[in-house]
Amino acid sequence: MTWQGERFQGRIGLTDATSTPAWPQRPRMKAGTPNVLMIVVDDVGFGHFGCYGSSVDTPNIDRLAGKGLRFNSFHTTALCSPTRSCLLTGRNAHTNGLGNIAESASGYPGYHGMIPRSSGFLSRVLQQEGFATFMVGKWHLCSPVETSAAGPFHDWPLGRGFDRFYGFLGGETDQYDPDLVHDNHRVERPHDPDYHLTDDLARAGLSFLRDLRSVDTTKPWFMYWSSGACHAPHQAPPEYIERYRGRFDHGWDAERERVLQRQIEMGIMPPGTQLSERPEVVRAWAELSPDQQRLYARQMEVFAAFLTHLDDAIGRLVAGVEAMGELDNTIIMIVSDNGASGEGQDNGTFNENLMFNGIPASVASNLEHFDEWGGPNTFAHYAHGWCHAGNTPFPKWKRTTYNGGIADPLIVHYPNGTALPGSVRGQYTHAIDVVPTVLELLGLEFPDHLDGVPQTEIAGRSFASALRDPQAPEHRHQQYFEMYGNRAMYRDGWVAVSFHPMPGMPSDGAGDPNAPELDMPWELYDLRADRSQSRDVAAEHPDIVRDLERLWFVEAGKYGAFPVHAHVLNGQTPRPDAERTVFTYWPDTSTVPNDTAPRTLQRPFTVSGRFTVPEGGAEGVLIAQGGKFGGWTVFLHDGRVHYEYNYLGLERFTVSTGPVAPGAHSFQVDVALADPFEIAPALTALGLSGRGGLVRLGLDDSDAVSLQVTKMIPFNYSLTGEGLCCGFDSETPVSNRYTAPFRFTGELAEVVLSVRGDEVRHPEKDEERARLVQ
Repeated sequence: MTWQGERFQGRIGLTDATSTPAWPQRPRMKAGTPNVLMIVVDDVGFGHFGCYGSSVDTPNIDRLAGKGLRFNSFHTTALCSPTRSCLLTGRNAHTNGLGNIAESASGYPGYHGMIPRSSGFLSRVLQQEGFATFMVGKWHLCSPVETSAAGPFHDWPLGRGFDRFYGFLGGETDQYDPDLVHDNHRVERPHDPDYHLTDDLARAGLSFLRDLRSVDTTKPWFMYWSSGACHAPHQAPPEYIERYRGRFDHGWDAERERVLQRQIEMGIMPPGTQLSERPEVVRAWAELSPDQQRLYARQMEVFAAFLTHLDDAIGRLVAGVEAMGELDNTIIMIVSDNGASGEGQDNGTFNENLMFNGIPASVASNLEHFDEWGGPNTFAHYAHGWCHAGNTPFPKWKRTTYNGGIADPLIVHYPNGTALPGSVRGQYTHAIDVVPTVLELLGLEFPDHLDGVPQTEIAGRSFASALRDPQAPEHRHQQYFEMYGNRAMYRDGWVAVSFHPMPGMPSDGAGDPNAPELDMPWELYDLRADRSQSRDVAAEHPDIVRDLERLWFVEAGKYGAFPVHAHVLNGQTPRPDAERTVFTYWPDTSTVPNDTAPRTLQRPFTVSGRFTVPEGGAEGVLIAQGGKFGGWTVFLHDGRVHYEYNYLGLERFTVSTGPVAPGAHSFQVDVALADPFEIAPALTALGLSGRGGLVRLGLDDSDAVSLQVTKMIPFNYSLTGEGLCCGFDSETPVSNRYTAPFRFTGELAEVVLSVRGDEVRHPEKDEERARLVQ
């Protein structure tokens, strides 16, 4: 029988005098139900918080740990989006279609990058139980081809059970000029000269809570607060950077020793723990030149400032909860989504977009930006030696299934539901265990059906008993891992690890990236005697290795990890209107993300438009794609139309028309491919080169002016954000001759962009970008 609607609980007679009214009742949790604040930080390693042994100042996080609990055996998936999907659904990442990230999705159930409705979110469960639900910060849980103003919006936060959202949809964004979304639409950042995204996210979180409490003082709330820090770009206010001047001159080798010693003293690691071996791709600090040491120390100063600034924002958010009198009855969980990031490779970089285009950042080029490192004119990342130190005492880093990639901090602060504050818990725990733990603490269960969709089994197991009892039995006896061909299998203290080198990422370690993924050898570690994975004992226990390998295949098959593949190309998700070659844009519309905008990289195209200049003149952007760290723009300034090509912030090419009088006008830009150029020697060795361009800019019927662009961006305008804009330039400005958004002050009718010819695609670089987008 079909559903007939909710039954009326009153009585209906012939008249009001013989009737009894009854109102429909919204779900309401009982009085005293705890709130839930889940704080997710990005690319922060096991040893980065002060309360986990770090030299970085994190007093607010440490204070929560001191009054709460620290877990020293919490695990993630080794990558951001997959872990975040686990934290919000309680299912393994492959079950969620996020075996890696949506930007490198492939057409297999475990990897298509679109979380099925059968993997319902904690937010939706709590929403239908009567919680207010808020999402603030980084989302990165929907396909990039579905992040434009055209939607669909069902995988945006409001489509996944959140009442309100303020943050960004992609994997990273500029901290000074972010790609911001409010609910289901893009917005500009507040016009504050001291703006920083982390501060803004703290403000938004408090604003949501205060809006709620201004009206309803008893409704429980769930907030998923997910910072952009400390993912690249590493950007922090200058006063925070100054605090750390000289603090890391001792280098990453000495830092690892100091962190481990503190971890042992804190009880995070047992006495006798040895440091894992420094990877062969990380150079000893003592062997570096003075210039290298100076540069790399500066990079860590900026990262530390970024993290301390984040800690202050978390402190303000928690202080707001305390001021409302709700801190003791709020379940606070702080986690990182994976180990520290090694994507800065050998030297780090002042502009991450160089990496996306295959251009190495040398020590010399980085030193040119030494004084502005971490400011708005850099899009910085540190060298991987510091990331390895951040993962102390474990080997490797993010994307690998060693503990350097999958072991992360977990802090639980819940005075009304925990015992022995300040102590350490050692139970083996995984991100999938968070949802069932929260539900148990709230007295709820995950429903069999959610919004009419049958739900897949929750793979996680509650660790609520460990909050009350440090000797509580292990709730998790085994867990599989897989990430880009890297594999691991844990069972009762033993873990087998199989490392596969990353195609396009030689800095991750030695080995053949083209080797069959399932033929790579297994290592074995006894975590009961060797928490740091410093001694491979596979040769001593071949029977255990065989058993764990067999078990891995069982679990991988159960949860959808096949086909295992290390070679993953970017941009494989089908795009709407894939065959379209003509695109029309109008002013006052939203930024079009690059994943849904026409691909103009190394492809001939034409742009034309009509505009009117009033008496007294006008100025502003007509159309732009990209931003400060690479892109192109057409704009009216000082009475002329200008075309500017920004080659990754390294070189700029500009051409201008004659004077533009008041009245109606048309413009046209024609871009043709020209002579090739060498991007980098390593790419030349692979047979890859860039293309220059010949640009012709025309105004009305006058003769077009020409511009030779000797170097055009070969592979990517940006990682995320910095898309295509009509009538303005969002986020950072392509040209340094104006300040974003530089909206056009005349009348702009429309702009038409037409691509022609085949795209010049390089699968190798698409694959590398897919690695780096994490």
